Amino acid sequence: MDSPHPSLAPVSLVPTREAGATFDEFEELKAILRAGGTRFELRSVGCVNAASSTFPLLTASIGSPDPQAPAVGFFGGIHGLERIGTQLILHYMRALLFRLEWDELLRLQLQKIRLLFMPIVNPGGMWAHTRSNPGGVDLMRNAPQRAEGRVPFLAGGQSLSPVLPWYCGRSGTPMETESTALLQVVREQLAGRPFSLALDCHSGYGFSDSLWFPYAKTRRLMPHLPEMFALKTMLEQSYPHHAYRFEPQSNQYLLHGDLWDHAYDLAPAGHVFLPMTLELGSWLWIRKNPRQLFSRQGIFNPIMAHRTQRVLRRHADLLDFLTRAAYAAPHWLPADDRRAQLLQLAKAHWRRRPAA
Repeated sequence: MDSPHPSLAPVSLVPTREAGATFDEFEELKAILRAGGTRFELRSVGCVNAASSTFPLLTASIGSPDPQAPAVGFFGGIHGLERIGTQLILHYMRALLFRLEWDELLRLQLQKIRLLFMPIVNPGGMWAHTRSNPGGVDLMRNAPQRAEGRVPFLAGGQSLSPVLPWYCGRSGTPMETESTALLQVVREQLAGRPFSLALDCHSGYGFSDSLWFPYAKTRRLMPHLPEMFALKTMLEQSYPHHAYRFEPQSNQYLLHGDLWDHAYDLAPAGHVFLPMTLELGSWLWIRKNPRQLFSRQGIFNPIMAHRTQRVLRRHADLLDFLTRAAYAAPHWLPADDRRAQLLQLAKAHWRRRPAA
């Protein structure tokens, strides 16, 4: 799929920096984009400073140029320490390029859908090995809305100081550059379509992998609960042995300023936009290798090479499932009668207990 906008000015893939101010994932992204040539439409949606470096905020898109075509967005690196999420997306992007050399079914699929990649939302934090951005702000708590209930101390978001973790930013100030850029990408390239999905890859919570969806701010259920329940059912039928806990984030805890709550609420009426976060259960890696507790990277990422490879293999099916679900959306999105039935099933399922 060649770029539908060949007149776009080329985007520099090199940060303005002193020698050596880069990191492995950024170099990998550059290599993939260069290998992709004209297959990807590359955009810079902002830039951030990290010490002496200025890193661009890059997106890469591939597939149908039709603005009404279904789309899937893959995001990673919102927390700079959670490198495994970015690595998963980069792994999928590289595999996609290799498959395009021979996979005729994939080529046909990309004629009807659009795939969007933003694998490094927080390059400054990833370069500096911090969860927050260079300003000390936790981007996943940086949206303006407040939770409609009690949040966990500090972890639910706090506006006291950037010295403390989970800092939302100062109350009343504009959102961070990275947060604003992500919301712009969602608004312009995903949520304005009749149907779109988003998967944001994280790590660091629990002994199992989870798929969370809005809301995180409230225990009220999202308006598109029937569609999300239909997607969950399809995943279970297609991969009956998957190990994901699929549930509203509020089944675990509430938090202030969740970016995906905010993006979902800003989606145009009448459009179906289904955002999810993939939470890779990093406590399992720590249990297998307790020495990781003494490494900032090890708390959020598998350290052993074979475990990293296993993670990359294990979740590729999920990303591929979402692209196929987007392609087939007209065939599974519920109509009025079916939607009412699914709503009742979904309420009974997710109100009853934290979902498996």
